[in-house]
Amino acid sequence: VQLQASGGGQVQAGGSLKLSCLASGSLDKNALGWFRRAPGKDREFVAGVSWTGAATYYSDSVKGRFTISREHAKTTVFLQMDRLEPEDTAVYYCAAASKYHPLSEYQYFGQGTQVTVSS
Repeated sequence: VQLQASGGGQVQAGGSLKLSCLASGSLDKNALGWFRRAPGKDREFVAGVSWTGAATYYSDSVKGRFTISREHAKTTVFLQMDRLEPEDTAVYYCAAASKYHPLSEYQYFGQGTQVTVSS
């Protein structure tokens, strides 16, 4: 499975960005998700969406501000990020899980895209 993320950039606090990720290869009803790694911190789960797109999960830190969605024959996943905060500054990684459930173990990660939020 290959994952190509795009859409990162720099924005002021309170602004919005939308990340996109195209998944290709041997997808077998995999859930897709987003992780991030802030400077000096471990990589953390941000959001996940099931194979059908019907089920979504979010970390507490982004719930209510970020929206994950999936379309284009289930091979593209988006992360709409609103009301961004400086604490959201990180490298964001697209990921594919081993199963259909968005809280399954994630096995594949893309190259990452930088998101920088200035105060």
